[in-house]
Amino acid sequence: MGTQYPEPDPRNAPGLGPGDGVPPEETPQGEGSTGAETGPRDKQTRGWAKGPAIALGILVVLCAAFFIAYAVTVAL
Repeated sequence: MGTQYPEPDPRNAPGLGPGDGVPPEETPQGEGSTGAETGPRDKQTRGWAKGPAIALGILVVLCAAFFIAYAVTVAL
């Protein structure tokens, strides 16, 4: 551990008002400053769309048909 920095003098710290406190306009907002429902959520659907579900179903059927055909040809 190299250089240690000295503690800043609190009397010269920026943003401190008279006394010991920080003025209200310089404090960060609370952690809940944005609401939980900030975006449009009225037209969202759950689950898969029909197109990708049909494409995945066709792919599964084609793979199953390939392996069945392969098993039949190897068994002969």
